[in-house]
Amino acid sequence: MNMSAQPISVSDKRVTAMRAALNAGWRRRDVIWERWQEAANRALAEGRGRAARWGFIRAGWLARLGFAQSDPRRAASEANLALAARLAGREPRARRLYARARTLWAGVPEQIAGLEVKPRSRSSLFHLRMEARHRETFRANLDTRLGRFVAETDEALAALAESQPVPHRLYPRWKGEKPAIHDDTRKLLAACLLIGVPSD
Repeated sequence: MNMSAQPISVSDKRVTAMRAALNAGWRRRDVIWERWQEAANRALAEGRGRAARWGFIRAGWLARLGFAQSDPRRAASEANLALAARLAGREPRARRLYARARTLWAGVPEQIAGLEVKPRSRSSLFHLRMEARHRETFRANLDTRLGRFVAETDEALAALAESQPVPHRLYPRWKGEKPAIHDDTRKLLAACLLIGVPSD
C-alpha cells in the first residue's frame, strides 16, 4: 500500500501546527488558547450556544492563568467570558466583564510598536530582498494596519458592552487574516478577531 497517498488527518495537521508554533517560540498555551477560541466562535456562528459558552469559559480561564494582564488576549478572553455570561442570562456579570475587557483593551494601542514581527514568507527571493531593504516602511505600514484592527476591536467592545450591533466583522475575518507565521502579530490579530459576537 502506498502510504504517501493516504490523506493527512486533522490530528496530524494539529500536531504539525503545534510543532511549528513551538519551534517559533510559542508556548502550548498560546496554541491551545487560539484553538479553543476558534472552536467557541465556530460554535457560536453555527448556533450552538451551549458549546460556545463552555468554550469561551475554558479559554478564558486558560488566559487568566497563563497570560499577563497586559496581554491583549486577556482582554479578548474577558469579553468572551462576558458573552458566556450573557448567553447564560447573567447580564449584570456580563456588563462587569465587558467593562473589565474595555479597561484591559485600553492599554493595547501602545503595545503595537513593541511587537515582535518575524519576516513574512514570500513567494520569491525578490520579495524577501524588498522586505529586508524597506524594513522600516514595511514595519510602519504593518503598525498602521494593526492599529486599525485594534481601533475596530475597541469599537466592537463598546458596542458589545451596551448590547448594541457591532459595527465590524470580527470572527468571519479571522480565517483570511490569520498570519501563517507564529509571532506577536498573530497573537494580536487573534485578540482582535476571536471576540464572540452574538448573531442578531
